Amino acid sequence: MCGIVGAVSARNIVPILVEGLKRLEYRGYDSCGVAVHRQGALFRARSTARVAELQAQVDADGLAAGTGIAHTRWATHGAPAVHNAHPHFSAGPVVASASSGLAADAPGQIALVHNGIIENHDELRDELKARGYVFASQTDTEVIAHLVHHLYAGDLLASDAMALAGVTDQIVYLEEGDVVDLQIGKTWIAAAQPDGRYRNVERPVRTVQAHTGAAELGPYRHYMQKEIFEQPKAIADTLEAVGGVTPELFGDGAYRVFKEVDRVLILACGTSYYAGSTAKYWLESVAAIPTSVEIASEYRYRDSVPDPRTLVVTISQSGETADTLAALKHARAQGMGHTLTICNVATSAMVRECALHFITRAGAEIGVASTKAFTTQLVGLYLLALSLAQVRGRLSDAQEVEALKALRHLPVAVQAVLALEPQVMAWSEEFARKENALFLGRGLHYPVALEGALKLKEISYIHAEAYPAGELKHGPLALVTSAMPVVTVAPNDALLEKLKSNLQEVRARGGELYVFADADTKIENDTGTHVIRMPEHYGHLSPILHVVPLQLLAYHTACARGTDVDKPRNLAKSVTVE
Repeated sequence: MCGIVGAVSARNIVPILVEGLKRLEYRGYDSCGVAVHRQGALFRARSTARVAELQAQVDADGLAAGTGIAHTRWATHGAPAVHNAHPHFSAGPVVASASSGLAADAPGQIALVHNGIIENHDELRDELKARGYVFASQTDTEVIAHLVHHLYAGDLLASDAMALAGVTDQIVYLEEGDVVDLQIGKTWIAAAQPDGRYRNVERPVRTVQAHTGAAELGPYRHYMQKEIFEQPKAIADTLEAVGGVTPELFGDGAYRVFKEVDRVLILACGTSYYAGSTAKYWLESVAAIPTSVEIASEYRYRDSVPDPRTLVVTISQSGETADTLAALKHARAQGMGHTLTICNVATSAMVRECALHFITRAGAEIGVASTKAFTTQLVGLYLLALSLAQVRGRLSDAQEVEALKALRHLPVAVQAVLALEPQVMAWSEEFARKENALFLGRGLHYPVALEGALKLKEISYIHAEAYPAGELKHGPLALVTSAMPVVTVAPNDALLEKLKSNLQEVRARGGELYVFADADTKIENDTGTHVIRMPEHYGHLSPILHVVPLQLLAYHTACARGTDVDKPRNLAKSVTVE
């Protein structure tokens, strides 16, 4: 969600800025722009199309300079339109009149890009208008441009290290409230203090390898397709350093923390929330530890009962999810200091904020709809359940050996599921003509059904909902007709016979069933019942296998409908505002 790149150099930095924006397209955006400072004046180009169109503008205008900023915007305040696109300019106050003739793209003294929300923008806008500033957009960001101009009167920068891959590997990460001043050969960082003042601080320089290769599409049609097929490798890479089940997988001091906690609180959003919902089953059945899962954006706005013996677990692909970071800070403020994150970015804010962590090694995930990040999160969460079980005396040596054997076989098992793609593609042609779908699962696989429904609605724009199969008769069955496909996750587990009864309820109402069934479930293809057989049953880890065909179904349905698979409308990859 939004991307920022900036640079100060003795050479032309415009190609770096535009290339940086291209690498940040995965974050999601609906407009983009670049501004440069040259010979004492500001120049900019902005577009509501893709970065490639911005590149054409830049080339046509001959935009070149040694100082500049660039931005991809995901709209919050003001529609996606050129006049609302960043960078925003401030040329100072003017005498406002009907004949002032101030153009929307008037020259400026301040150029600014911004990611986030200015909650008091209305009050600031009124104050600045009273001082003679004229606003050319409906954004909250333009308020800051004018405010900086008002207050101002008295290297390289980016929001993601990937934007600067191949340019530099020396990165300084700013903390919450930091302000940075970049000049050639020198940077100043000031940190906000409790009294509202700022003081100069030093932040460590880190060497970060942000490889560009992960952002290249290669032979695949879309990044999402590439990332679905990268899951065997992503899982293998995530397990590479796992020699055995031990709390130290989550950092130094994890054993002491795991001994001290007697419950788990999981905080996450979107797909990561469904990963946490799956982990609840593992944590309670394997480790016998009470677990609650909260939507991060809701958690801090309700009255909850804090318990200092709680392990607070956050889950985030980017490690920058604003709602999850805020929920984490709220939990800590309530006295819950035992924190752990499952995250895909080792240098992220989430990792820095948590005492313990498990870094998934999924690599860069470009597609907005998460795939390999989800399955590697599940791997990390299963290891957490095993480690807590070990500390609590509930994991024997034999159980550990069997669990590790199953984990290490996962890449092969997932590869076998990916081989089902042609069968899933055949189904997708039918789904592409639908506007609604139901997804069903029971027990451990209900969160998988939720994730499958989310994937379908995210990228194909088909309305899809998921329910525990036993809830059908309590309301959703009213929706079932021959026009409503019902997708079912059917592993051979303790709830199989119950699930079969639920499937009969659908068939009795003329519903069309699409079932991903384990081979030994004895659910057969029949009129109104379409079955794809999974290669093998996988016990506790079955959700990791069953989610893969749901990803493929969503992907190929979206392709058949002609939607923008990697950049679905209105969505962003990294949600960094509330």
